[in-house]
Amino acid sequence: MMIDKLGSLDPVQKYGKSEKVSRPASTARPDTIDVSPEARAKSEIYMATEIAKAAPEVRLDRVEEVKLKLQNPDYINDALLTAVAEGILRSLGI
Repeated sequence: MMIDKLGSLDPVQKYGKSEKVSRPASTARPDTIDVSPEARAKSEIYMATEIAKAAPEVRLDRVEEVKLKLQNPDYINDALLTAVAEGILRSLGI
């Protein structure tokens, strides 16, 4: 009786041989994301807040403009005083 050789009896030898793996063809399309309108709005609010935080608290250009106006004696009149008083009352809720 003749027994043909069936292969190696060493199981590790079978795993040592690797076969070439073919990769599927890539479609080469870029990654994309979708941003909800709510997220866009929150992003705009965040960016506006950051810009406001970075801005100086005192606007020197406005300070100089008001200084020049106050030097003119005709600038302060009854209409201006009434407008300022109404603005103060409105801001206080009165």
